[in-house]
Amino acid sequence: MTYPRDAPAAVASDGSPADDDSAGALRDLIARPLTSESVPRIIPAPAERAWINVTDQRFVRRCLPLTVANQSGWWILNPVPFQVTWMGRDRTEDLVIEAPGPARPLASSHFGYGIVTFSIPYLFRTPPGYGLLVRGPANLPKDGIQPLEGIVETDWIAATFTMNWRVTRPFDPIPFAVDEPICMIVPQRRGELEEFDPRVAPLDGDAELASRYGSWLTSRNDFIRDLPHTARGAAAWQKDYFQGRDVDGTRHVDDHCVRRTLRPFARVDEE
Repeated sequence: MTYPRDAPAAVASDGSPADDDSAGALRDLIARPLTSESVPRIIPAPAERAWINVTDQRFVRRCLPLTVANQSGWWILNPVPFQVTWMGRDRTEDLVIEAPGPARPLASSHFGYGIVTFSIPYLFRTPPGYGLLVRGPANLPKDGIQPLEGIVETDWIAATFTMNWRVTRPFDPIPFAVDEPICMIVPQRRGELEEFDPRVAPLDGDAELASRYGSWLTSRNDFIRDLPHTARGAAAWQKDYFQGRDVDGTRHVDDHCVRRTLRPFARVDEE
């Protein structure tokens, strides 16, 4: 499966990704299923979270960085319902996995230590120089269990990978429902983090940034001070970051992101 693309990704002579400023150019993200049974669905990660929707007037939904992070990848969904119980010891047999029907869940006990291992039945392919961050669904905590993360070089490896969760509370059964996300995949360019030159510098070394920060801080303090006396509606929250501007209305970028629109995996037939 792959999503449609308008043009191939640009690749330098050494096989690494090249800069490509052409409008509409897309990069391949290919998932090749290895079985016809209990194949998990893959969907763009949605913006919504049930726990956010039940907060007072959905105030958490107004945190744009959190909402964009929610959508920053694709979910792999659990195809078979089951529950897992950790008996608190380190052996593989101390993790008990139970399914209500004849279908076999993707989960198994492989490492011990209360770790649930999901075998993902796809071979993924990314462009040269790109791999996948394999992690739990963003901002979707699950009681009693914690997703672990890994980075897989899916531009060359001819093997599957696993998604692992570690149970944090023994003896309590933890259910996984059908179509519950068990994994989130996020393409990453290899070596990109190493290109950054991190350093700590005094704020007064950038007078323009210091001035903008001072204006924001004054505005934020005034907002917090007046909030108890303001009706808690949509008009009561500050929208500057959401609208991609400073408190004085100045905009600094043309590609401010308020929502991601990731393409779904579309089934294709290859000759």
